[in-house]
Amino acid sequence: MKIALVDGYSTGRLLAEAVRRRGLPAVHVRSSDRMPAYFTRGFDPSHYEQCLTADGDPAALVPRLAGLGVARVLAGTESGVELADALTHLMGLPGHRFADVAARRDKIAMARTVAAAGLAVPLGAAFAGPASAGAWYAANGLGGAVVKPPRSAGSDNVWFCGDRRQVEDACAQVLAADNVYGEHNGSVLVQERLAGAEYYANTVSHDGVHRVVELWRYTKRGTASGRPVYDFEQPVPVGCPQGDAVRRFVPLVLDTLGIVTGAAHTEVMATGRGPVLIESGARLGGGTLPWVVEKFCGVSQTGLLADALVDPAAVSRFDERDVRCTVDLRNVALINHEEATVRSDRWEERLRELPTLVAVSHAVRAGAVLPATADLLTSPGFVYLAGAPVEVDRDYRTLREWEEHGLYTG
Repeated sequence: MKIALVDGYSTGRLLAEAVRRRGLPAVHVRSSDRMPAYFTRGFDPSHYEQCLTADGDPAALVPRLAGLGVARVLAGTESGVELADALTHLMGLPGHRFADVAARRDKIAMARTVAAAGLAVPLGAAFAGPASAGAWYAANGLGGAVVKPPRSAGSDNVWFCGDRRQVEDACAQVLAADNVYGEHNGSVLVQERLAGAEYYANTVSHDGVHRVVELWRYTKRGTASGRPVYDFEQPVPVGCPQGDAVRRFVPLVLDTLGIVTGAAHTEVMATGRGPVLIESGARLGGGTLPWVVEKFCGVSQTGLLADALVDPAAVSRFDERDVRCTVDLRNVALINHEEATVRSDRWEERLRELPTLVAVSHAVRAGAVLPATADLLTSPGFVYLAGAPVEVDRDYRTLREWEEHGLYTG
């Protein structure tokens, strides 16, 4: 069997490696020739038999992919979701329910679809201008609000707001900008800011059977600018009451959004009224090194998806109750506090002095200007720490102290 990977960036690069190790040849399809360098860095065309670029008409690609013997089409990252679903539909291949494709990509349609099914979503609405958004915010008496683009990812232009002026200013920022994929934001989404613990579930599905392969809890920090900055995330063991409620909730969301066969990354807030959907992407979760997760938890979302491409029954055989993390594992987002030039690579050598450090993923280059971290896209990268809880916490605090003193640029 041969697969086609649409926008094989982010974790999609690692999926390409995983399927190649399993003996599956792959073709790459680029949804746009204007993909930002943030996504394309590290892309290796040698992982593919052929690399194609869409010309805006999915139907034109169908005979080429069919002629190459492609039997599955998957999205490598968020920008590839719609094209992958369109190609899957046109070619009659296993995938997701095509009628719901808009709800899998646009957060406004997503919230409406999930709410219509009786599942919890934040109170929210879409707007074409700041004034109408501010009026809606005031009329609903919201204390905290979240403002964000409807078709982006990775905390791109996401703002936490506490009053009407902040909401209107944030909406103006979003509406004046393109999203991280280079699409102009024609509208802006304003939602209530939920209070609770935030989780994400990385799932693999086949023929409507869903499995939560990984469940992690986020820890984020606010900034003076009102932007959320990722701090760290940790796997949630089976048996945690709040986590298990999220595990039961997520498959209901996937059914509603028409996710049938493939991967999904779903973010959920566990609140006083129960789990509430933040958003879901019909693709692999980003910001991960599958080999690390497999080493300490036994399985990763990327690994199970690759297995399922070879043997679809692998999904139904997988029992998420058997997943056990053998250590305290922490995925820590790197934070740079002041924009400056990176003087050398010695900062990475210093990181490797941390006893619990397992792996480092970054795109920092000596001589480049490193921006101050304002969101996920401006983080220098991430690391994994693993060991006894007290040791991991010690190294985490040491890392944060080093960052306060200019680790990357000092």
